[in-house]
This record gives sequence, C-alpha cells and structure tokens, in this order.
Amino acid sequence: MDSTRVDRWLWAVRLSKTRADAATACRGGHVRVNDKPAKPSTGVRPGDTVRTRLYDIPRVVEVGRVIEKRVGAPEAVTCYVDHTPPPPPKEAVVPVAQRERGAGRPTKRDRRRMEAFEQASLVHAVEHDVED
Repeated sequence: MDSTRVDRWLWAVRLSKTRADAATACRGGHVRVNDKPAKPSTGVRPGDTVRTRLYDIPRVVEVGRVIEKRVGAPEAVTCYVDHTPPPPPKEAVVPVAQRERGAGRPTKRDRRRMEAFEQASLVHAVEHDVED
C-alpha cells in the first residue's frame, strides 16, 4: 500500500482521537498536505508533509509509513517524523504588588501612597522634550 486517505491516516497514527474528528478538521481547513488544503479523501504517501491543527494543537509531521488500521501508541510514533516547532516560551508575568495575607483591603492612606508611587514611576519613566 503506497497511499491512504489523510483522515484515516491521522486517526491511525493517533494524531486524532476519532476519524470523524480528522474528517471535520479537513473540511474546516485545518489540515494541509504539502501546503495544499486537504479534503478528508486526499491521499498521503511516505514523504508528504501534513500540517494540522487538531484540538487547538498545531502539528507538522512528515509521513514515514502509511497505515490504515489504528495501532498502539509506540508503533504509531514510528509512522511519522514530528517537525512541530517547540511552543513559544510563556511571557513573563508582570509582578503585582501583593499585600500580606490577612491584611485586608488597603486603607485610604495606603491607596493614596500607592497612587503617588505609580504617578512618580510614570513621570520618571517618560522622557520629556522640555527645554530648560
């Protein structure tokens, strides 16, 4: 066997939980074979590149071996070469001023101090084009 349907192959190598999910992704434009939009019946051969976005996970795989029947996970991994780029690093979270546990809501005095601090940091962070 030298080719099979892309929806069947995605299901057989366990990139899709069900064949219906793979077919739906194809019809929705989330599967591309060799950078061309793929219908569920599009054929895949060894060496083809399949780009898919199933379950909000983008994947780029190269077909290594064509199979039609679903196999175990250890064997399924040998049927493709994963070229998926690593996910981008998560952006650093800006630290938020935290109060001690049990301190309750800020008092009016605390709030005024925080606002003054924020205003001072904004004024010093911006360069002004004012001639002296």
